[in-house]
Amino acid sequence: MDDPLIVVALLLVAASATAAVAVRDPVRQALVLSVLGITLAVLFTVMQAPDVALSQLAVGAALTPLLLLLSVRKVGRRARRGNRKGKGKAR
Repeated sequence: MDDPLIVVALLLVAASATAAVAVRDPVRQALVLSVLGITLAVLFTVMQAPDVALSQLAVGAALTPLLLLLSVRKVGRRARRGNRKGKGKAR
């Protein structure tokens, strides 16, 4: 195995994981989580596990961030709808 290549891939995974934890906005977190999934897939490919890398690409880089983005969008809609209903009522 190429040790320098593995070290670079591990550093990329560590940097993207740190960025995923540091970001506060949920939409940006989902996007950084997608980048983390891609870097993990690269790491798995470098470590000669292409089947795991393909699964990581499908689930970690595409499906999970998509579901998070859809959830954030739906929660945001409900919050806006709840604010509009509360404004029309007299106290």
